[in-house]
Amino acid sequence: MNCSAFEFNPLVDRRWPAFLRGHPNASVFYSAGWLSALQRTYRYEPVAYTTSPPEAELGNGLAFCRIDSWLTGRRLVSLPFSDHCAPLVDGTEHWVCLAEKIRPDQQQQKWKYIEFRPGLPQSVPAEKFQASQKYYLHRLDLQPSINQLFNNLHKDSTQRKIRRAEREGLSYEEGRSEELLDKFYRLLMLTRRRHQVPVQPREWFANLLTCLGDMVKIRVASGQGQPLASILTLQFKGTLVCKYGGSDACHQNLGGMHLCLWRAIEEAKERGLKKFDLGRSDFDDPGLITFKDRWGARRSELTYVRQWLGTPGPGVDTWQLQGGKKALALVPDALFGLAGRLLYRHFG
Repeated sequence: MNCSAFEFNPLVDRRWPAFLRGHPNASVFYSAGWLSALQRTYRYEPVAYTTSPPEAELGNGLAFCRIDSWLTGRRLVSLPFSDHCAPLVDGTEHWVCLAEKIRPDQQQQKWKYIEFRPGLPQSVPAEKFQASQKYYLHRLDLQPSINQLFNNLHKDSTQRKIRRAEREGLSYEEGRSEELLDKFYRLLMLTRRRHQVPVQPREWFANLLTCLGDMVKIRVASGQGQPLASILTLQFKGTLVCKYGGSDACHQNLGGMHLCLWRAIEEAKERGLKKFDLGRSDFDDPGLITFKDRWGARRSELTYVRQWLGTPGPGVDTWQLQGGKKALALVPDALFGLAGRLLYRHFG
């Protein structure tokens, strides 16, 4: 298939927002707000490619961030810290065609690979792309009534926890204030420390609030004035995404996390949204997978693919450094947060 590729900056090109509004597969991760937060926090450079000439309306597009890291190498990713980014093209042929047109840039810029994170089932030509990482993705269909959605929840572990939270009188608050961000971040830090992985820099969440505006919301459940659980959600078109969450393990039995999620679902229904995206889960995290299954969400496989510059090889692509987890478990909070600020820009 013959095609021409044109490069543009999605943060300044006026066609991009209108294109996203009209494309059925566009997600919040393609939005200018998400891209701006990535640029502000991690100094990633957004870039997009299309077969549409500069003077024409956009008919398709592939958006990326250029990552330049001494630790993990130079690469092009669509898109960093995003669960899924379905290529906004008409079928696999356009996708492959654009990928081939980007190939000279890959060779010139010495990107060791170009990564795609397609969130929809697509035919991936084995000779063009190589599977890199696999996850499960959970999405909840919000079309049924709110009563049906509640009845579809696991009666023992989910319905009962929501009722427990209400019976215990847990309070619920939502918004975008600095106070709520502080509560959310403290709970996120507790959770990340519990799992012995670095915590994202606080600046990242502050930039999400600034750049995404009312598309982002923090939700907190508290008991007797103490924050117990919190989630950060993103809304784009007909989808609400639960992107981040944290909780105090000492009070998990009170159902704070369940209350936050259920209030988010109730609000999504009130707003007429169509889907609740519970995000990705590692294959080797059965606890999280089961938790999401019990919300009545549909589970599907999510496969990331790469176009390598040379021979695929091992690399430091995720938090897998030798002894890193044990070291993180011992450091004080100030150093724990510093580890995230230093490391996260290398793992987009």
